[in-house]
Amino acid sequence: MTGIDLAGKTALITGATGQLGRVMARTLAEYGANIIVHYRGNEAKASELIHEIQAQGRPCMSVQADITDYQAVVTMKEKVIAEMGQVDIVVANAVIQYEWTSILDQPLEDYPSQFESCVMQSVHLAKAFVPSMIERRSGRMIGINTECSMQNFPGQSAYTAGKRGMDGIYRVLAKEIGEYQITVNQVAPGWTISERDRENNSEENEAYSRNVPLKRRGTDQDIANAVAFLASDMASFITGAYIPVNGGNVMPSI
Repeated sequence: MTGIDLAGKTALITGATGQLGRVMARTLAEYGANIIVHYRGNEAKASELIHEIQAQGRPCMSVQADITDYQAVVTMKEKVIAEMGQVDIVVANAVIQYEWTSILDQPLEDYPSQFESCVMQSVHLAKAFVPSMIERRSGRMIGINTECSMQNFPGQSAYTAGKRGMDGIYRVLAKEIGEYQITVNQVAPGWTISERDRENNSEENEAYSRNVPLKRRGTDQDIANAVAFLASDMASFITGAYIPVNGGNVMPSI
């Protein structure tokens, strides 16, 4: 049995300058993939990440785009193809950040913002990148969902609504393009330890961890490992899956 080998593959990670995205980019590069670092506003972090990945010996480029704007996504695709060729792996990781509160207090504009960055991002990426995958009868579409989609806790309404809508898009897409040997899956992180936590010494949270069967929070590397697995040939017969990476904090039922 072979391990994870992404040599010769090109991966696009949206929101790659974010806390989880940057670890996904580094990890896919470590497994041999050429990397496209998407960002919306953090050009400095994108440049830093490019230099880091290129130092690993992997081809890498950055591209700026508003993933809620379809024409911007099409323009991004054209830039990527011109410099790096066709994309084999698309990881939809970007999401608009906002302050969580109750439904009664949540500003109305936060709901369409989550719809645009979760649902419409997924649609835009599919329309832009799937047609060439169909021609090649090969490809990986990977969405970053959340355990919140199953929790439905107070304060999560806009985020949960957006991610549950994203789940619907991915499940339907998996059925629509499966015959072309393109897999469509989702990774659903729990409350994950990231570089920000390490810098702030905030890795531990007993109130959260006591309800997790593994009694701890996962790490950004745990999420990136799941993405790498789904991107690889080892997961070639897995599609339509929603995979929690949260130590068992939520468990999809049958």
